[in-house]
Amino acid sequence: MSDPTIGALIAQASEQSSQLIRDEIRLAQAETTEKLKHAGVGVASFGTAGILALYGVGLLLAAAVAGLATALSVWLSALIIGVVVLVVAGIAALVGKKQVGEATPLAPQRAVAGAKLDVATIKGDNP
Repeated sequence: MSDPTIGALIAQASEQSSQLIRDEIRLAQAETTEKLKHAGVGVASFGTAGILALYGVGLLLAAAVAGLATALSVWLSALIIGVVVLVVAGIAALVGKKQVGEATPLAPQRAVAGAKLDVATIKGDNP
């Protein structure tokens, strides 16, 4: 019985390493594909929920107009509900604008400033 040579062992290790890397890549592709399928179904479900919620809100607004119409005329009821909805939309738009303003610029300014300070400290430039 002869032992394999060092060259043969190195070749075998190289081949097995290559095979292991290819298998890991295939596994990563399969896992990513499965996750993307789940993400697609999730996004579609959220979209469906959003559309149904929009119709639900429309129905609730129609019910509010109909309910208010028992005390006032229909046109006045629709006008009041419409104004209330527009006021709520305006408030939501202002809150959204403020939040987007706080999110920009997207660069992490504190982290960049910290990194610049670290570089200056390493260089010996005390700010």
